This record gives sequence, structure tokens and C-alpha cells, in this order.
Amino acid sequence: MKRSLAASILPLAAVLLAAAAGCYANRRTSVYETVFSSDMLNAEDAAMESAKIEQDNATKAERLKALLAEEDSVYRMSAGDQVEIRVYGHDDLSLVTRIGPDGTVGMLFLGEVVLGGCTIGEAVAKLEKGLAEYIKYPSVVIMVREIAGESVTIAGGCAKPGVYPISNTTRLTDIYAMAGGSGTRLFNGVDIDIADLSNSIVVRGDDIMPIDMEKGMKGDPLFNILMKKGDYVYIAQKLDSYVTICGDVRTPHKAYYESSMGLLEYLTAAGWMLETHWSHVIIIRDGLVNPRLFKIDIDAIVAGKAKNVRLMPNDIVYVPKDDLSEYNVFVRKLLPTAQLVNLLSSRVTAYTSN
Repeated sequence: MKRSLAASILPLAAVLLAAAAGCYANRRTSVYETVFSSDMLNAEDAAMESAKIEQDNATKAERLKALLAEEDSVYRMSAGDQVEIRVYGHDDLSLVTRIGPDGTVGMLFLGEVVLGGCTIGEAVAKLEKGLAEYIKYPSVVIMVREIAGESVTIAGGCAKPGVYPISNTTRLTDIYAMAGGSGTRLFNGVDIDIADLSNSIVVRGDDIMPIDMEKGMKGDPLFNILMKKGDYVYIAQKLDSYVTICGDVRTPHKAYYESSMGLLEYLTAAGWMLETHWSHVIIIRDGLVNPRLFKIDIDAIVAGKAKNVRLMPNDIVYVPKDDLSEYNVFVRKLLPTAQLVNLLSSRVTAYTSN
């Protein structure tokens, strides 16, 4: 009795890849009896994506609401801060100055006054009490122009990673703007933005907070938190993952993953399929150790009779040359080939079609 394609290929696939790459020597793959269809793949992706988004949003919202509460914590002035002090009706007493290393500022009548460690309200009360001995009903206003020594670091998919100074009003989107917005990479002859704003993080102390900056950029304050000294912002990159396209295509290659591109777009980037290609392509998901195989009717998609398939990071797209009705044909044509092994072990390079 013949063994099914999926049941027979997977254990052999692991052995062949291990021999070529020198890894997974003692691991065994799972056995799959079904090669899934494109409809199942699209439905599964939609369900998984919906559940993931719902869970992620709930987690982010809970943590970010806690951060908003923390933002109301009282600011206390410190050495090096630049402050503007205004005494209404007495311009000669108003000044812009920095708080000295000892926490003091010098004022007419009062001499050296300690403001370091005070909240703005406490500092106002202190100055008004001191000036009351010289002025009737003094009214003082203090504004912090610059917080000295306060900075955050931003890295990842931004144009100008680095360390940037902050004030007591600097928010996450401000830092992103200081860093020049998204970085770019050349893909298919076009510069594309690599910043994955919806999956970025802010590290504050021991706390790692996922941030959907796309919502913050649209004005949602929940996702545009105030920055604090020592924060580390990492802008995720779309190009951290890739898609491998191989088989009966003009230019087999490993391409950067772009969520807006589906199966048709990646095949186009590979110079399209050769005339000898089979009517179906195989998408291999979850790696070659415990893979899931999806048999996609590419001719139906091209003809508009089926939906384009959304790919996921690290998918392998294999275009067979003809009907793979026997498992040994699939194994012989796909897994032992130098083409696939070399692609999987190569560095990701942006491909430009001619």
C-alpha cells in the first residue's frame, strides 16, 4: 500500500535537511495526514489573527492604563533643570535660570533659595512666602523649560537611532519624530518603510511594554505615553522575518517579509513562475522540523476564482515543476536540492526585479 505524501515526506525531510545543514540530528518530525487547502489557510490565518489581536490589545490596554496613572506622578525639580520664574507686577524679579548643583537658585531679596527636590507647587509657595516680607501679595509662577540629564534611547527600525533629551512633556511619538521616523530599505527597486510600529516596545526598568504606536500616531493618548528618564524604545522592524521562494520560478531567493504582500506579489518579485510550473504550489509553514504543508491552487488564484493567500513570516513557497502525486517525487525535487538548502542558510537580500 502506498503511503500518503505528507505522512512519508516529513520524517525524511528532517533527515535530509539535517544532513545538509548539520543540525537537528536527534529530532523527529510530526506526521501529518493532510495537505491543507488555500481556503483552510486563509480561514485559519483570519481566526488566528483575530484572536491574537484581541489578546494583544487587552494586554496592552491594561498595562498602558496603569502607565497613564503613573504619568500623574508629581515632578520634582533637580540640579541642572532650567526654570522660568515670573513674579507678576515685578518684572525686575522675574528670571530664567538653572538650578545649581546644590539645588539652589539666586533671587533678588531672597538670595539663594533651595528649589531642588521641590514640586512646582512647593517651590511657588516657598518663593511667595519669602517675597511676602518685601512685596504685598506676591504672585509667583514657575515653568520648567528643560529637564537636565533626562534622556531616552531609541533603536531598531528608525532612521536615526540614538539617545535623545526629553522634557517633562515629551511623548513617545515625539521621540520617534526626533529619530527621523521610519528607516527604509530597498525592496523591488523601491524604498520601503521598515518600522513595524504596531509591534514596538518600551523598556522601563525591568518592565517591557508592548506599544501600538500606530494608534499613538493617530492621537490615542493610551498609546502615546510620556517618556521618562532611562526609557529604551525599540521600533520593531518588518524585515526581521523573511519568505523563501524556490522551485520553478525565474529567480529563487529569500525575500524580506512584508505584511502587505501575498503569494501573488512574492511570485511576481521572483520573476514569476516558469511555463513548466504545476497548477498548485506548496507553502511550508512552521519550519522544516515540524512543518505544515498547504497545497495552493495558484492557477485558480491567477484566474480570479480563488483568493490570494496571505503569507506569514518565514514561510517557504515551493513551486513544483509538475504534478507531485508521489511522495518520493516531492522529496527528490524539493528537500535535497542545493537550491533550497542554500536559500535557507543564506542571508536575506532585497531582490530587485528587472
